[in-house]
Amino acid sequence: MVLPKGLARFNRVATNRVNKYVVNWAPGFGMIVHKGRKSGKEYRTPVNVFRTAEGYVVALTYGPDADWVKNVLAADGCTIVTRRKNQHVHGARLVHDESRQAMPTPVRQFLGLLNVHDFLLLKRD
Repeated sequence: MVLPKGLARFNRVATNRVNKYVVNWAPGFGMIVHKGRKSGKEYRTPVNVFRTAEGYVVALTYGPDADWVKNVLAADGCTIVTRRKNQHVHGARLVHDESRQAMPTPVRQFLGLLNVHDFLLLKRD
C-alpha cells in the first residue's frame, strides 16, 4: 500500500507549499528539480531523500507511478536540492526492496508501517 492519490493532490496544493522551506535544511528531506516529459516545464517536488555511498535514495511514498518519478526516469536524472546544496544526479533506477535496506533504521521502520517498498536510486555526478 502506498499513500492514496487524494493525499498526493492535497500535498501538492497545500503541504508542499510549506515543505519547500523545510527541505532546504531538514535532514532526510530534499527537493527534486525535474522537467516534465511532455511540457518541458520545470517542477520541484519535495521528497524524503537519503545519501548513499554512490548517490541518493528516495522513498517512493506515492509509488513508482508518480509523474515526477516518470519524469526523472525519462530524463535519466535530475537535480536534488538538499542541505542547501544542488547536486545533479543521473542513472535513475527503480528498486523494489521489501527490507528497505537503503534507508536509515528509524525511517525503515516508519516506511514499513506505510508499507512502502519502492525506491528511486540516483548516482552523483
